[in-house]
Amino acid sequence: MDVERFPIKAPAVLQPRCFRAALFSWYRNNGRDLPWRRTSDPYAILVSELMLQQTQVATVIPYYTRWLRRFPDIRTLASASESEILHAWQGLGYYARARNLHAAAKAIVEQCGGVFPTSADDLQKLPGLGRYTANAVATFAFDASVPIVEANTARLFARLLNLQTRIDSGPGRESLWAFATSLLPRRNAGQHNSAVMDLGALVCIAGEPRCSICPVRRYCHAEAPATLPKKAPRTSLKLLTEHHYFAPGADTILLEQAQHRWRGMWILPRLATPPPAPRVLYTAEFPFTHHRITLRVCEVPVESAQCDSARRAFPIAELSSIPMPSPHRRALTALLAQRSAS
Repeated sequence: MDVERFPIKAPAVLQPRCFRAALFSWYRNNGRDLPWRRTSDPYAILVSELMLQQTQVATVIPYYTRWLRRFPDIRTLASASESEILHAWQGLGYYARARNLHAAAKAIVEQCGGVFPTSADDLQKLPGLGRYTANAVATFAFDASVPIVEANTARLFARLLNLQTRIDSGPGRESLWAFATSLLPRRNAGQHNSAVMDLGALVCIAGEPRCSICPVRRYCHAEAPATLPKKAPRTSLKLLTEHHYFAPGADTILLEQAQHRWRGMWILPRLATPPPAPRVLYTAEFPFTHHRITLRVCEVPVESAQCDSARRAFPIAELSSIPMPSPHRRALTALLAQRSAS
């Protein structure tokens, strides 16, 4: 816990110019060196922003690097198949992000001649881009003077304001966007937005913030910063059990094309009705949004493991090139290792 926590009896009146001066002085010495900050290419920035949604920076960096090697520009991405896209995204999760990126790339190529829109309003018209992502591309690629509100800046702004309204409510969100707008400079908005994001990520952290080293603490109205920002209570995770089966041939594996959350990827075939006392070969748990899922892979009679319109036998040698969600990839790897050892 930061022992030098205030509140200051009378926080200073926030003057945007003075706030920015203190922020930039801190940022010059403490800002993060991230690969997507070394470019103004809107495509690379869009890739990074979508990958960073709900994923930690350290996890994203190697995926970002590999992605740009595989799909170096917007036209290469637009011409790729969905299967290629999902395979490259494999392991990051939340695959709707990959589909949104693919859809946006196609729209830019087909409707804009491969040239990125430069305004946040026009970027937001692309499929899958919300206000934050559109603003992020506009400010970091084109230095547009538009605000940024994401997890780190929302926490920082809510504490500066001592905002008691839930930030996931309409009024709360609008308060944050309005406050972010009030701080913007006319020039170097991209650098300003990077600085407020880093201040939230490195100093005004979740839980107990590092108030003693905060360059803008004199403007902070938070009386109990560890309790901010306010959000709706988390719903408890629903527990689900899913049954699948392992059906290896001599040198092939039967897989099923997934629907719903993993649409377009391949998974171990589902068991709609598991047998009364199945022999379970593999069990693992994994979280998925509001669920905690227990994956159970069972042995089934050979006659039950048949190809059809949704199931296909893949050569084992080709499995590494097939898009599979991580829980099923891990299960299949373990099952093949068991089979080799037996």
